[in-house]
Amino acid sequence: MVALGAMNIVGSMTSCYVATSSFSRSAVNYMARCQTTVSNIVMSCVVFLTLEFITPLFKYTPNAILASIIISAVIGLIDYEAAILIWKIDKFDFVACMGAFFGVVFSSVEIGLLIAVSISFAKILLQFTRPRTAILGRLPRTTVYRNIQQYPEATKIPGLLIVRVDSAIYFSNSIYVKERILRWLTDEEEQLKEANLPRVQFLIVEMSPVTDIDTSGIHALEELHRSLLKRDLLCIWFWQILGKW
Repeated sequence: MVALGAMNIVGSMTSCYVATSSFSRSAVNYMARCQTTVSNIVMSCVVFLTLEFITPLFKYTPNAILASIIISAVIGLIDYEAAILIWKIDKFDFVACMGAFFGVVFSSVEIGLLIAVSISFAKILLQFTRPRTAILGRLPRTTVYRNIQQYPEATKIPGLLIVRVDSAIYFSNSIYVKERILRWLTDEEEQLKEANLPRVQFLIVEMSPVTDIDTSGIHALEELHRSLLKRDLLCIWFWQILGKW
């Protein structure tokens, strides 16, 4: 009770939702189909009466019975469909979800939350240091270019390679972006050589999603440009500024 009161006092300063009970009692409240916060008042009164008058009756109740009551109340909060949807959308989010679930089941709520937050933080660092890059191809009978992995019908233009960078370029990911573009180019040239097709003569780096770039990023792009000149390739940097090309 002291913890809930202190939490509500501090939470009221940051517009947090009012908490009146533990997770198990919240599950009971949810299963009872309560719609408004008035149910919290009713639940508080019931808990108070239980603590004052009915608690001695639970003295000889086995812990297994009490645990089964809590499990039967909480089991309805497990949403299998949401977990399946998370798996389909983002595998990393699913790992965080399962980490939180098993952490709570086998340890405690605090450990489960710590695991989920740690995995989510690792995901943010991974996305920041390993930004996505993609090869673009033109959709048939259009002038629209899309990721060839997401749009298999998109076709690449002979002698031209279009690479898109989907993140801001900072010191932490500038080297990765440069090496990734060179890897795309190397793989493309190897595929063309095996198929006896003309080599790549032009490289377009589509950087519309790049919202910011620092000094390290500029130096990395300059090094990339020099590397392409040694390969006798013409590189074109493509930015979108103020909504116009």
